Amino acid sequence: AARRPPPAAGSRPMSKEYVSPQDLRIDGRRPGEIRLVQCKMGLFSHADGSAMLEQGNTKIMASVYGPREAKLKAHALHDRASVTCQFSITSFATSERKKVSKGDRRIKERETALQKIYQQSILTNLYPRSQISIFVQVTQSDGGDFAAAINACTLALIDAGIPMQDFVTACTVGLLDGKPVLDINYTETLGSGPKLTVAVVPSKKGEILFMDMKNKVPLQHLEAFTNAAIDGCVQVYENLKRMVKGHAHSLLAAR
Repeated sequence: AARRPPPAAGSRPMSKEYVSPQDLRIDGRRPGEIRLVQCKMGLFSHADGSAMLEQGNTKIMASVYGPREAKLKAHALHDRASVTCQFSITSFATSERKKVSKGDRRIKERETALQKIYQQSILTNLYPRSQISIFVQVTQSDGGDFAAAINACTLALIDAGIPMQDFVTACTVGLLDGKPVLDINYTETLGSGPKLTVAVVPSKKGEILFMDMKNKVPLQHLEAFTNAAIDGCVQVYENLKRMVKGHAHSLLAAR
């Protein structure tokens, strides 16, 4: 689906006009609703695990290789597996057709964040001196890209059969006129209001593995803002859990 054009100069994104008097957003969702989540697993035969995830109009591809013997000494940890991550955005992912280089600071930050998230959640102690490599690519960007990337990586790891504490899910929220709005899309990200991306382990009472805040949030809104992000993660979790069960049943039926 084509992405909406950005607001004209002088318009007021992230304001009341983005939520109607009936409490509906521009895409028809209510503030507490996430976008439609769809996925496919086991797409690439050359990878140990893979997944394609669509969260609204944002599309992500993720693949996992490993556990395999570490090729570099720096990755051969004697007591656990090392986790490496590569994050990229295709030049056609946005309407700008802008190529993002591997050395881009934001790309490096996302790769580091992914590595830390999955070093915590994967049971790396089961695979000493081995390496688990995660590759994730944004093929269509419509807001919440990094949160969707985390969700796609979780699915790819599950498809690879790599043991984890449990699902790791993520969600980005924005503050629209003092009200938390879940899983913001591209148009909603253009505003100057606060935006928060959180990754949690929902089954562990929302244990937070990652948190990234853009712009300051008023102190009186912080708790509600964070709780809304965790609620979004739980909604994503329920969707992914249902889809993983469906994928498992289809694999059993094919035997």
